[in-house]
Amino acid sequence: MEFDTMEYVYPAIFHDNGDGSYTVIFSDLPGCMTQGSSLSQAMYMAERALAQWIEYLSDKKMDIPKASDIRNVIVESGEFVNLIRVDVRSTKAVRRTVSIPKWMDIRVAEGGLSLSRVLQDALSERLEKGA
Repeated sequence: MEFDTMEYVYPAIFHDNGDGSYTVIFSDLPGCMTQGSSLSQAMYMAERALAQWIEYLSDKKMDIPKASDIRNVIVESGEFVNLIRVDVRSTKAVRRTVSIPKWMDIRVAEGGLSLSRVLQDALSERLEKGA
């Protein structure tokens, strides 16, 4: 089964903090930054930060900035630039017709719950468990 995913590749600036840890910023995505206690952890955290930032922009229906050419990224002493790649699944909502018992519908309404949110949360949990 094919999922609707988009690939994003952005240059990230890794700043060596001098103690083995690294701070990572994405100059194309103001405010998107992370850190790691080692280079490998910083790489991992950079992937997570980039994916979450893109998902946030997408959810808010905001423009996703174009990535800079890595050759044009300026770094200072103690820094290097590396490309970070992530695949982000589409969060576009689709309509589905579902049937639930009437008592559940009443309890959802009484509880002020969003049936869509409850269903999404339950499905996410179930799919993460691999069931």
